Amino acid sequence: MRKSHDNSKDHGKDHSLTLDQSALDAARQDIGDGAVTPSYGPWRDAIVALLNGALATELVCVLRYKRHHFTAHGMSAPKIAEEFMVHALEETAHADLLAERIVQLGGAPDFSPDGLLQRSHAGYDTSTDLEAMVRANLVAERVAVEAYRQMITLVGDKDPTTRRMLEQILSDEEEHADELKDMLAA
Repeated sequence: MRKSHDNSKDHGKDHSLTLDQSALDAARQDIGDGAVTPSYGPWRDAIVALLNGALATELVCVLRYKRHHFTAHGMSAPKIAEEFMVHALEETAHADLLAERIVQLGGAPDFSPDGLLQRSHAGYDTSTDLEAMVRANLVAERVAVEAYRQMITLVGDKDPTTRRMLEQILSDEEEHADELKDMLAA
């Protein structure tokens, strides 16, 4: 016969849920930092660096999708080119979210074109063949998916707001990859 665990016998253990008053008091200081409180600790700069890498990736993706939108040709090109523009606009929205979060964390979003490709996780592509364009975009989306998965793990509970934002972007990137995979299958 199994014994049931009786929590009342956990003598000396505090099971109350109470807030850390010293952290609340610290949040009253340095109000010029906005939402960034001391609990962000040593992770803030590292998170800003991760977000700037993601920002570079999104900007490169915008450029690649727009180039493909304007240069796609062939019988099925209009429909695919239209989807490239939809993806470009969604990647722009991701870049805006990332830049806004970087600023909220007290960092500076890096929009500089100098070294953009080196900071990006995904590459640029100058294909002129429609199927090659779709493949290049699918590869870039898969790289973005992997990068966002890793960032989510790295951020973890260090910054729940950033983690939730990254999870939403990841969901969009997975959708993009599925759409591109379907284009190749058609």
